[in-house]
Amino acid sequence: MDNKIKEHILKIRDTGLTNMFDLLMVQRIAHDMELFELVVYLEDHRDEYVHFILYGEE
Repeated sequence: MDNKIKEHILKIRDTGLTNMFDLLMVQRIAHDMELFELVVYLEDHRDEYVHFILYGEE
């Protein structure tokens, strides 16, 4: 996971619009915010994403 993806995740978290474990909503918000790299990342790296959300590390 690169720094850009981390920044996108934190940007969505800071909106407070969704539970960060609701991956479909996170993808929808990312798309609406034009964070397309995160949308694609979540398709292929869900395990890494969940680990980052739970532990704050890669």
